[in-house]
Amino acid sequence: MGGGNVSPATSASSQNKQSQVCPDRVVAGDSPAKAVPNHLEQELMPKSAQYWIDKLNLIAHPEGGYYRETYRSEFSIPREGLPPQIPGPRLVSTAIYFLLDGENFSAFHRLRSDELWHFYAGSPIALHVIEPDGGYSEIQLGSDPDAGDVLQAAVKAGRWFASRVRDPKTFALAGCTVAPGFDFADFELGKRAELVRLYPQHRNLIETLTRN
Repeated sequence: MGGGNVSPATSASSQNKQSQVCPDRVVAGDSPAKAVPNHLEQELMPKSAQYWIDKLNLIAHPEGGYYRETYRSEFSIPREGLPPQIPGPRLVSTAIYFLLDGENFSAFHRLRSDELWHFYAGSPIALHVIEPDGGYSEIQLGSDPDAGDVLQAAVKAGRWFASRVRDPKTFALAGCTVAPGFDFADFELGKRAELVRLYPQHRNLIETLTRN
């Protein structure tokens, strides 16, 4: 089998077939591509903090930020089945949405239950944890494991902890699950002077992340 010269008519016919096969091919002189439809453009735009506050019906939290409870277990644990620091019966578990934005922060506080944080959207959150013996750790909650982020993090009962977004020009949306379930009787907001007295080595951090 050998090749041969192609006649002009055959060449033109071949070009027409190619244009039919590849109708979307862009060549010089073609009209510009169509704009992205408005509804797709809106979907691609990043959501703002206010979008999530409105969409999820979040309200101001006493420790800072915004929240809404999303789950309360139907089951409870009797007092005798709980650790000694919990003074009465508690639900098995509770959960909330929690949002931080800008310079807003969640002030140092502690719970009588463990709290598991889950990252959902936005930029990383820095969780600052002070152990009862004064030890300190920082957890970076976020979506990029290559940057050291974790998608979930647990803060154990009795630890003082505070949080804020790493970039004050952004926000972060997370979830918090407490077990045994959250009760405001188990919530203690840290007092600046008392925390500084207990943990003088963390004075700067405590003064930054408390409100009194």
